[in-house]
Amino acid sequence: MKKPIGITLLSAALVAASPPDPAALTEKEISVPGFADFLAVDGSTVWATNDGRVEQWSTSGKVASVDVPKPCGAMTMGFGSLWVGNCKGGEVYRIDPKTAKVLATIPAGIGPSGELNVAAGAGSIWAPDQTAGKISRIDPTTNTVIATIGVTTDTSYLSFGFDALWVVSGKGQTLQRIDPKTNAVTHTLALGKMPGFLVAGEGAVWVQEQGDGTLAKIDPATVTVVTRTKVGANLKWGDIDTGNGKVWLRTTDDQVFVVLDAKTATILARLGKAAGSGALRYTPEGIWTSAHDVHTLSWWSATPKDGE
Repeated sequence: MKKPIGITLLSAALVAASPPDPAALTEKEISVPGFADFLAVDGSTVWATNDGRVEQWSTSGKVASVDVPKPCGAMTMGFGSLWVGNCKGGEVYRIDPKTAKVLATIPAGIGPSGELNVAAGAGSIWAPDQTAGKISRIDPTTNTVIATIGVTTDTSYLSFGFDALWVVSGKGQTLQRIDPKTNAVTHTLALGKMPGFLVAGEGAVWVQEQGDGTLAKIDPATVTVVTRTKVGANLKWGDIDTGNGKVWLRTTDDQVFVVLDAKTATILARLGKAAGSGALRYTPEGIWTSAHDVHTLSWWSATPKDGE
C-alpha cells in the first residue's frame, strides 16, 4: 500500500516539535477497525498488531498492512526491520517496513500467552519461550537462533538497556539480568504480585507490579528496588515506556496513561478517560496509545500556539 499524501509534511512538523509537556498534551483519536494493540514507532508512523495482521498508521490514516497469523506481544524495530511475535506457530516474523514484506520467519517458541516482548540489543533480537523457560537470541545477519538462555519459568517480558537484557516472569515473580557477553543470568530479583511489562531507561529499570498496582524502580547497577510508586488498585494489562526524563505508563483503570518523573518516581499527570486495555509508545514529539476495546489509536501531542 502506498503511503498517503501528507506523510512528508507531517514528518517535517514533528521534527520541529519540542518534547511533550504532559500538562499540554491533547488527544487526536483515530478509528482502527479490529483489535489494534501493541505498538512500535517507525519515524512519524506507528505499527500496531491487529487481528491476523500488523498495520502501519500515521495520524492521516493507514499506511500499510502485513498478514501475520496471530501477531502477539510488543514488537521492536531494529536492523532495518520490524520484528513481530506470532503466537500461532511460535515464530518471530521479520518484516521490511519500507516494502511491507515478510523477510523471514524464525522459530523461537513464541506464546502461548500474548503478553510478551520481542527486544533488540547487543547486535541481536531476543524472544521469550515461555513454555520452555528460555530466551532465544537471534542473529539478524542469518535470521537464526544462535543461543538459548535458561530463565525462570513463564518469563515473557523483555527489555534491553544498560548493557543487559532484563526479563520478567509474571508467575515466577522475578526480574532477571542477562549478560549478552556470556549469555547467562547474572542476577535474580524477587518482585511483587504479577509483575509484567518493563522498560530499561531514564536511569533505571521500571517494572509494573500489576497485582499490587505499583511501579517498581530498580537500580541497574545493584539490581535492587530503589522505590515503589502506588499508581492504582492494579496495573493489569498495561504498557510502559520512558523518555524526556519521564516514565509513561499505560493503564486500564482510572485513566489512559500516567506520567511519572524518572528522578523522583512521583506522578506528574494522569491523562484521558479510562478506555480499557492497550499499549503506549513515547516519541520526542508525542505519545502513541492504543485502546483495542474501543477500536482506536490515539496521538497525544502539545497543541500549537495561535499563529504557529
